[in-house]
Amino acid sequence: MTEDADRPSMVTEAAIWSSLPAPAIVIDADERILDMNPAAEGFINNSAKWLRGQSIWDRLTVDAPMEKSLARARANGTPLFVNDVDIGTANRAPLVCNLQIAPLQGHDGCMILLISPREMAGRVNQSQTVKSAAKSAIGMAEMLAHEIKNPLAGITGAAQLLSMNLKTEDLELTDLIVEETRRIVKLLGQVEQFGNLSEPERAPVNLHDVLDRARRSALLGFGAHMTIIEDYDPSLPLAQGDADQLLQVVMNLIKNASEAADPKTGGTIRLRTYYEHSYSLRRADGSGHALPLQVEVIDDGPGLPPEIKGDVFDPFVSGRENGTGLGLALVSKIISDHDGWVAVDSEPGTTRFRISLPQAPRTRKDTH
Repeated sequence: MTEDADRPSMVTEAAIWSSLPAPAIVIDADERILDMNPAAEGFINNSAKWLRGQSIWDRLTVDAPMEKSLARARANGTPLFVNDVDIGTANRAPLVCNLQIAPLQGHDGCMILLISPREMAGRVNQSQTVKSAAKSAIGMAEMLAHEIKNPLAGITGAAQLLSMNLKTEDLELTDLIVEETRRIVKLLGQVEQFGNLSEPERAPVNLHDVLDRARRSALLGFGAHMTIIEDYDPSLPLAQGDADQLLQVVMNLIKNASEAADPKTGGTIRLRTYYEHSYSLRRADGSGHALPLQVEVIDDGPGLPPEIKGDVFDPFVSGRENGTGLGLALVSKIISDHDGWVAVDSEPGTTRFRISLPQAPRTRKDTH
């Protein structure tokens, strides 16, 4: 046999196992972890060495009844497929995944679990849709803002002139006209600000500095009634982004959480950072990049209204009576412009916004 013919045998099982892009976990007959690949270590955020021997269901939460189905698959020696199920861990919010479980050949009672997160692909597609919708909405809103501002100025001026010749009891009407026109002008200003956002000026950014600036500003203003907790990974590398725009993102998320809480009793907001090397953004053309830096803004408020959960990043969608629906659309636009992604998981008592960002390129100085 020639040397070239022998070459395929040089590919080892260990190399294949380590190269699998999807999290893969091997469990024994007692459903304890025997081994896992690097992608699974990243998914659970712990090493295989530390996790061996632990119950798989102590490390993973699966929003589906698994016991009987898994026992049947093991007994019959057949694979089990569970689609569109929420899978989470102690260290992360649940992700929508496809779960495949199959008997491990040659090892009686052992099973291999393959986890395929679907949330990333869905949010990437949604991000593109939102970006396109945002551009259309921005263009129309900017045009309307420009056209509406001029007549509003005339209405305000006319109301102020009328008020000079009115009796005191009639002044309430003109005051209302002036107040409401000013409110509309302010809203139009927000629309124009949304449309005029420039491209990010990218540079290495310390995300903890950004979070600390946002926290301090919030506690001095709209978030004074809230308790804001820091839960930071001290070893988090620098992000690649625009510090001012990322500050605007975090401020919007904290503001949303603060406005959702009871103004009298307040609530708690947790700012969390962590590193997850298994996160990456893949496009339809096969290109992509890693998004290992994770920032979460978690609150204990009432949660998002069910009817808008899937559309919260769309322009002009709001769960508040007087909301503009621009805050989260702006968040989505900025993160998309940073080649990152943003997702939300919400239920009464816990709403978690997660931002995933690229890491700043390492310089020669960083490697020494």
